[in-house]
Amino acid sequence: MSSRVPDQPTCREIVELVTDYLEGRLSLDARTRLEQHLVYCDWCRVYLEQIRQTIRVAGSVSEESFSPQRQEELVRLFRDWKGKK
Repeated sequence: MSSRVPDQPTCREIVELVTDYLEGRLSLDARTRLEQHLVYCDWCRVYLEQIRQTIRVAGSVSEESFSPQRQEELVRLFRDWKGKK
């Protein structure tokens, strides 16, 4: 993680914004601040690339390849994980 730069988002804030960033849902100001943070933060650049790769891989898996029980389990795990944040 990078050292804190005044008036810039923290790494934790960047993690929370990555999905909205990739989906184009950030305001111009928020997007600019995120991109400025990425200029000096190796950790967040790596994290962003990992999320991009995860999306690519997940997008290549069809829903039909998982049984209904497995789908429910994955949703439950995600909700449990999200609830702990």
